[in-house]
Amino acid sequence: MTKAGSKGGNLRDKLDGNELDLSLSDLNEVPVKELAALPKATILDLSCNKLSTLPSDFCGLTHLVKLDLSKNKLQQLPADFGRLVNLQHLDLLNNRLVTLPVSFAQLKNLKWLDLKDNPLDPVLAKVAGDCLDEKQCKQCANKVLQHMKATQADQERERQRRLEVEREAEKKREAKQQAKEARERELRKREKAEEKERRRKEYDAQKASKREQEKKPKKEANQAPKSKSGSRPRKPPPRKHTRSWAVLKALLLLLLLCVAGGLAACRMTVLQQQPLCTSVNTVYDNAVQGLRRHEILQWVLQTDSQQ
Repeated sequence: MTKAGSKGGNLRDKLDGNELDLSLSDLNEVPVKELAALPKATILDLSCNKLSTLPSDFCGLTHLVKLDLSKNKLQQLPADFGRLVNLQHLDLLNNRLVTLPVSFAQLKNLKWLDLKDNPLDPVLAKVAGDCLDEKQCKQCANKVLQHMKATQADQERERQRRLEVEREAEKKREAKQQAKEARERELRKREKAEEKERRRKEYDAQKASKREQEKKPKKEANQAPKSKSGSRPRKPPPRKHTRSWAVLKALLLLLLLCVAGGLAACRMTVLQQQPLCTSVNTVYDNAVQGLRRHEILQWVLQTDSQQ
C-alpha cells in the first residue's frame, strides 16, 4: 500500500499555494490525517490512483473547494459526503459509481460536476447528461443537485411515512395492551366482588344461624310458662264447671228420686190417705199442671234430653 508521504516525500513539499497535487501517486488509500493538517490545500488532485473507497473521515476535509477524483476505482462515495459544503468543483470521471449518496444534495455550493464514464443508474445518468464543456458540466452539477434534493425529499417523506406507520402500529399495540390490561383489571375486580359477595353471604348465614340458636332457648323458656298459666290452659274452668254441674245434676236427680219415691208412696200406697200425703199429692198435682204450661220446663226437659 503506497502513500504520498513515502513516495513523494512530505505533503507540504507538494503544496503549491492552495493546490496539492497527489495524482499519479499510486495511492490505494487517502492520507486523510496529513491532508487535515494542510487546511490551506483547498484544491486537491487525487486523479489517476487506485482508490476504491474513501474513508468516512475524508468528509471532514471541509476546507476543500475543488476535488479531482477522476480515473480511480471508486464504487461509492461516503454516506456523509455532503459534509464537504464548500466544494464547488468535483470531477468523478471514469470511476465505478452507480449511485450518489443522498447527502450529495447538501453540496449547495457545487457549480461544476463530471460523472462521465461511470455505470450510473439510468435515471441518474439521464439527469446528469454529458460534461463535454464548461456549460454542460455546470448544468450537470445543477441538475444532479436538484435531482438529489428531490430524492432526499422523497426519502424523507418515505421515512416519515414509515415512522408514521410505526407510530400507528405502536399506538395499536399500546391500545391492544391497554385493552388487555383493562380486561384483566375488570376480571380481577369482578372476581374480587364475587368473592366479597360470597363471603358476605357466608357471614350473613353464620349470623342468622347464630341468632336462631340464640332464639331457641328463649322460645323454650317462653313456652314453659304458657303451658302452665297461658291463655290456652283455660279449659280447666269449663272442666270444673262441668264437674260441678254433674254433681248438681246428681243431687237434683237424687232429690227428684226421693221426691218421686215419696210421691209414689203417697199416691200408690195406703199412705195417700194420710194428711201429709194428701197435702203432697195436692201440691204435686198443682205444680205439674203449672210447670207443664211453663216454657222453662220445656227448655230444661229439652236440654236434659239432649244431654
